[in-house]
Amino acid sequence: MRQATDQGLYIHVPFCHQRCHFCAFYLEIHHQRAAAAFVDSLLTELRLYAEDSPFEAHPLGSIYFGGGTPTTLDALQLTRILSAAVDAFGLASDAEVTVEAHPGSVTAESVRILRSGGFTRLSLGAESMNQIELDRVGRPGSPLNTRQVVTTARDAGFENINLDLMYGLPGQTVESWNRSLQEILALNPTHLSCYALTVEDGTALQAAIRRGMVPAPDESRQNELEDLAETTLTEAGYRRYEIANYCLPGFASRHNRLHWTGGHYLGLGPSAQSYVGGRRFGNVSNLTAYHSSLQRNQLPVSESEPLSRARQACDRLTFGLRLTEGVALDETEALSFSGLADSIATLVAEGLLECNGKVVRLSSSGRRYADTVAVALLAGLEETPYGADALDFSAPPRQQCRAAANDMRAEHKAASP
Repeated sequence: MRQATDQGLYIHVPFCHQRCHFCAFYLEIHHQRAAAAFVDSLLTELRLYAEDSPFEAHPLGSIYFGGGTPTTLDALQLTRILSAAVDAFGLASDAEVTVEAHPGSVTAESVRILRSGGFTRLSLGAESMNQIELDRVGRPGSPLNTRQVVTTARDAGFENINLDLMYGLPGQTVESWNRSLQEILALNPTHLSCYALTVEDGTALQAAIRRGMVPAPDESRQNELEDLAETTLTEAGYRRYEIANYCLPGFASRHNRLHWTGGHYLGLGPSAQSYVGGRRFGNVSNLTAYHSSLQRNQLPVSESEPLSRARQACDRLTFGLRLTEGVALDETEALSFSGLADSIATLVAEGLLECNGKVVRLSSSGRRYADTVAVALLAGLEETPYGADALDFSAPPRQQCRAAANDMRAEHKAASP
């Protein structure tokens, strides 16, 4: 279980070479001059936090470069940022340092520079090993890129490699999904993330579905594909440790566990989110505004919320339920709220939760309705804690819990293993 001192750094690189049809994240199309200006601003942000660190005085356990596509920056830019981060906060000797990459955005030389520059984990957005499926969702690159980069990364010394896959893609069948899984397993990654395709507002995918150009995701088919992934990957020796994540023994994503277990993480870069010291805060989602703040030596924070005890307990449960190990209730303040036991009992009776002593976790069916379960469970937190002083809630606890449940998908995507 998490120790109170677990803390990590998230660095958001907002650039991509193009936007995939399913993507609703904030991003900018990559240009070299814009990338160079971003690196300068990011280094200023790092300096400002180093001068007044929100962290406890011990080294980071993880650093995660996400996006966007971090490898739109060249390898020397990325290692320069990493070096500045280590200088600012320190880094544990066994720390996990991840960089996300599109398989088509790296070369043998850039991968070698990344590994020698301190990165220990490579996370590749394969998405599918079927070219037609990639083309239908506007995903550049090819399955051949993925195979080549995995080989190149191993030759460069990367032992810890994650591959992202998506299921429920337009036209995807059980047979094509199984072939993708088998081809991915042949590459022997240490970690796999399997995400169901979701249709986000304002995306090209949503527009294509409305025009009848591609079919909408079918929930029953997605459930079938999810089951196939779990069976196939479990038989291959992978453990499903979180709703969307599988790993070989010893290779669970340390950075993502910060999110699921209440650890502290500081987010840098436009739109990056943070949770440190009982406070959530986020940066502006605009590159121009980001530059402007840092040129004035001001942190680019656009929103900040100190969390009440109820909201902290609510978030700890909401995010912790994503882990297959569940949540130890006596490690949160959740049991201080009188309605929680009744909520747990109801959900256990409905077969959505399993309870073993004070550990509560989602059942196999409950994992499919994690948001609904979280709202039902956490609604019990709206009552006043036993023996506690009156709390000044920034919002009614039920509203807080619903907000946490609704934000779970967004936090999960932002964490990005």
